[in-house]
Amino acid sequence: MLTVLGFAMIATFLVLIMMKKMSPIAALVLIPALFCVAVGQGAQLGDYVIEGVGKLAPTAAMLMFAIVYFGVMIDVGLFDPIVRGILRFCKADPVRVVVGTAVLAAIVSLDGDGSTTFMITVSAMYPLYKRLGMSLVVMTGVAATANGVMNTLPWGGPTARAATALKLDAADIFVPMIPALGVGLLFVFALAYVLGRRERKRIGYLTLDEALVPETETVLVAAGGGGTDTTPKKSVGGSAESTDTGAGAGAAAGDDEGFQGLDPNRPTLRPKLYWFNAGLTIVLLTAMILELLPIPVLFLLGAALALTVNYPNMTEQKARIAAHADNVLNVSGMVFAAAVFTGVLTGTGMVEHMADWLVGAIPEGMGSHMAVVTGVLSLPLTYFMSNDGFYFGVLPVLAEAGAAHGVSPLEIARASLVGQALHMSSPLVPAVYVLVGMAKVEFGDHTRFTVKWAALTSLVVLAAGILFGII
Repeated sequence: MLTVLGFAMIATFLVLIMMKKMSPIAALVLIPALFCVAVGQGAQLGDYVIEGVGKLAPTAAMLMFAIVYFGVMIDVGLFDPIVRGILRFCKADPVRVVVGTAVLAAIVSLDGDGSTTFMITVSAMYPLYKRLGMSLVVMTGVAATANGVMNTLPWGGPTARAATALKLDAADIFVPMIPALGVGLLFVFALAYVLGRRERKRIGYLTLDEALVPETETVLVAAGGGGTDTTPKKSVGGSAESTDTGAGAGAAAGDDEGFQGLDPNRPTLRPKLYWFNAGLTIVLLTAMILELLPIPVLFLLGAALALTVNYPNMTEQKARIAAHADNVLNVSGMVFAAAVFTGVLTGTGMVEHMADWLVGAIPEGMGSHMAVVTGVLSLPLTYFMSNDGFYFGVLPVLAEAGAAHGVSPLEIARASLVGQALHMSSPLVPAVYVLVGMAKVEFGDHTRFTVKWAALTSLVVLAAGILFGII
């Protein structure tokens, strides 16, 4: 019964947000609450929610202060050279822009934190997509998928969890997987190229001068379904083509903000403090990778220092905090709402029953292929569960089943990493709300566009692992 209700709860949530019948925050709160009552555990709802909030509170704190920190870095102009450099390198070609998005997301992902990756990637690429009238869901989809592949780094989380759960060495799991993950990353770049070609065909090939025309020469009108219709003045052949960016209704309203990164005269710039801000950011990311302090504490200290040095006037500090309050509220609200979902899913026992059912459904004859089975199961399980739930709850069961048929725990652990490309777009991953929030994209639009490509990327990694004899 709990198995059926668990799958029903997840399906209901996904259908409602993809059809835009409910906002993600409302769906994350109300749907699990209703299902908690349906399973006869309504009296425990408060306990489940508090437990879920307690687990995600550090993540919410980290995101709140990280948004303030990187928001200030955008305000002071830290990323302006990156934006201008990428624009000139891309030459206003949609193909180069999308491929550049994938490359940038992959490089920044080396820090092991998805939220940081998305903040930097969107900050740099959002103005280009808006200026060229490109689809913003292409940006979020490519960035999330590239980050998902790179999320398998030993310090990124999944590999460490797999090693801990099965009592293995993280290097023994990750190093042999490098060729397969490399193929997966190359596939993401190839996918970015294909999507870029599609964008180029749709909007045309602008020259650099056309891409840098003043903002007033781009006409923004509200499109049906909450999208934003962008009509560039020129494209190939001199004809104008309407393009649906796929962003939410707030895209048009917040459009001016998207171009601040290219405005060389905005009053928030602090050019004399550029190297201080660059050094502070490098130190912050280095400390995060080395785990010198908990990440929420690092971003709290970083945000306070950045505000104090760049804007010593109290009025200016309040203005900068207020300027980023919308993003902070949206993202932190989404995280705490997700805590309700995960709290109910875990507290009622739905996750455990769903995992047991899936493991029990594996045919006896597939025992000798448990590594492949684990790889396939990692796609839906890491999408519908947190990484903690999968690696500490399900993976040991799969490894035990594999050991009974002579399959090495190392192979099981490597196969368990396959689904991470899809996992990064899961509604249970707080970082994805940073991505869609900063890009002004509806979560349902992002999910509908990204899931198929991310799942395909995961399957490519699995096929490469089988081909190379890793899995």
